[in-house]
Amino acid sequence: MIDEEEEKTVNRKAWIIICIILFMLIIGVGVYYIWYQRQQMEEMTEMFALEKESLWDEYKEVSLQYEGYEFGIGNDSLLILLNTEREKLQRLQEELRTVKSTNVRRINELKKELETLRKIMRNYVIQIDSLNALNQQLKDENRQVTQKYRQASSQAARLSKEKEQLSERVQMAARLDAVNIQASLLTSKGKSAKKINKAAQMMLTFIISKNITAPVGEQIVYVRLMKPDDDILTKPNSGYFRFENKEIMYSMKKTIVYDGEEQNVVMYWDIEEYLSPGNYRADIFAGENLIGRKSFTLE
Repeated sequence: MIDEEEEKTVNRKAWIIICIILFMLIIGVGVYYIWYQRQQMEEMTEMFALEKESLWDEYKEVSLQYEGYEFGIGNDSLLILLNTEREKLQRLQEELRTVKSTNVRRINELKKELETLRKIMRNYVIQIDSLNALNQQLKDENRQVTQKYRQASSQAARLSKEKEQLSERVQMAARLDAVNIQASLLTSKGKSAKKINKAAQMMLTFIISKNITAPVGEQIVYVRLMKPDDDILTKPNSGYFRFENKEIMYSMKKTIVYDGEEQNVVMYWDIEEYLSPGNYRADIFAGENLIGRKSFTLE
């Protein structure tokens, strides 16, 4: 009987030990599971934080791209749309900064929002590139038009100058020319006078040269007689004529009929004033041009 009791006691103790061992194993497995789960959670939290940080960098990159394209847009409507999307990006970026790393659902939504903004930006980039290409084309065309306009203006100016020069040459060619200008003194009887105080008239003779390019018909010839003191000899009935856009006085005038051939002209000045001896000068004009000049001395 004693052996059976001892055997039962031994068996009971064995079961107790087994139960304790099993309980310890269960506790150990539970502790390990809890530790493992905590490790997993920490790793996941760290992974979510890295993912949030990566998403934050992507938002900054896209924001910089939006900012960069803002300065390259010349279209106001497109610029307004771009700024609207940029403001939306900034709001999402601010939300991403404050959202918890463990809020996986919202982070995934923000990631989708970012992808949408990328697509919108790519569409804007295509439009911007198209506009820039068009603007460049217009600039090139404008540059070509400007260059052609400058060339045309330069050519027109050159032709105008050539025309002006040709016109001047034609005018010079058509201008009359007075040559062989001679001045002499005459007495009241029409004879030659050697002294100015003995003279009643001053006779001026000259030849209008042959010029087939000059206009034919009546021509008024004006003469200005310059005294030694540079005053002009004039009469009370002396008038004015036009020369170099000014009205100037003349001493004598005569109307001739010019036919393009050489023509002798004689003009007289009645000496009614005191004339001092000295150097005199006769300037001859026709057609608003100075056609001859002669200096002479009267004693």
